[in-house]
Amino acid sequence: MSGSATPSSKREATGLSAPHGFSGHLVGFVEALRARGIPVGPSETVDAGQVVTVLDLMDREVLREGLACALLRRTSQRTTFDGLFDLWFPAALGERLGAEDVDIPRKPNGEVDIIELRKMLAELLLQDPTGERSQQLQMLAAQMVEEMGQYQSASGPSFSAYQAMKDLQPELLVSKLLAGLAAGMDTSDFDSEVARRTARQRIKAFRGTVEAETRRRVAERLGRDRVATYGVARQAEDADFLRISENELAELRRSSQRMARIMASRLASRRRRARRGEIDLRKTLRKSMSTGGVPVNLVTRKPRPGRPDLVLLCDISGSVAGFSSFTMLMVNALREQFSRVRIFAFVDRADEVTGLFDQVTPLDQITRRIFTEAEVVGVEGHSDYGSALKGFAEKWPDAVTSRTSLLILGDARNNYRDPELAILRQLADTAKHSYWLNPEAEKMWGTGDSAANRYAEIVEMHECRNARQLTTVVGRLLPV
Repeated sequence: MSGSATPSSKREATGLSAPHGFSGHLVGFVEALRARGIPVGPSETVDAGQVVTVLDLMDREVLREGLACALLRRTSQRTTFDGLFDLWFPAALGERLGAEDVDIPRKPNGEVDIIELRKMLAELLLQDPTGERSQQLQMLAAQMVEEMGQYQSASGPSFSAYQAMKDLQPELLVSKLLAGLAAGMDTSDFDSEVARRTARQRIKAFRGTVEAETRRRVAERLGRDRVATYGVARQAEDADFLRISENELAELRRSSQRMARIMASRLASRRRRARRGEIDLRKTLRKSMSTGGVPVNLVTRKPRPGRPDLVLLCDISGSVAGFSSFTMLMVNALREQFSRVRIFAFVDRADEVTGLFDQVTPLDQITRRIFTEAEVVGVEGHSDYGSALKGFAEKWPDAVTSRTSLLILGDARNNYRDPELAILRQLADTAKHSYWLNPEAEKMWGTGDSAANRYAEIVEMHECRNARQLTTVVGRLLPV
């Protein structure tokens, strides 16, 4: 592949060789995709093998696009795919050929001249970032990592993208890029916004190039499997709700409808099986007496018609807001699977928010509407499960009935206040089903101000740390 000119002895030393040939290397790449949450089956793997037989393997970008077409099912998987592709099919091994031809500006004393380096980068970013300019930016990034990104770790020399970029601070170039991009353009607000976005995108792309180069160099020293565990973007479905980023949460919100369709199909399948009813042993024995029990004619009880009610009681305080908002969106999309769905939110005071889930409000504004239009925050604004449970039971005594499935969402961290266990027990005794979904790891339940272990004695509690786990648990627990 282009850019690689490292001897085979160095390749073996870094542990990046392919002892089982290209086919074995491709299977290893597929296994890495699966480990990062991208479902790739045998048929997709066979397709990928057929694709590479007709591609120019010396053209790395053509290989990237060909494998992506064969292995990926959703566009949201592309970022993870690209990160792993760069590790399994690196642009080079060791130092890039040609990178040494890029002269990093230096002062007379030998230190890097940051001002001149910024000017150099700005001139490259102002040009069309494709073709030769793209190659020059890659070489500049490689040389910056080589000369500015090295540091001594406890286990020896290594590379850091932060070390390479901390002094350069390319974000400071936005105004200069805006001036260059706006030259010859109209002065309208639209053109100014286009120029601003273009400048930021090019700076972001260059930072990504430096980070990719850093991962490549570190992978040669530590191994690509190890670097993949922390250096490659994970799927949004695998992101921990308590540490999820805004971008990952936005992706989850966009995929809530898709996940709801998956759960709806599971519920429909369970409902079809449930219509058969349980075996009536008494009637089965009586009907089989005429044949001496050979064969046994099964008689089933007729199931009770009607779909259950569903009530959600959700903590939307800062620590679990992402978890609760995504779950509310997903369950709201399942309205048709239940006779009625009512959603209640709280921080230290409960309020019904069912009416806020409409077809007009964008998904990323649901939580904002809850805080501005519903009374979910009292005087202090800290989580108080006891107060919320008490207010819910007093204000909506008819919300939970014998036909209701109660679903409580939250980490049960009660700030050392009265958990009101008696009220929760009363609600659980009244409801047909009651479950608690907790985004914290089970080993943390009951630690500090958590009342999870006490609540778990009353309501069946399940760990739901990410969307994949949540989908599985909810799909299994929701009644039919």
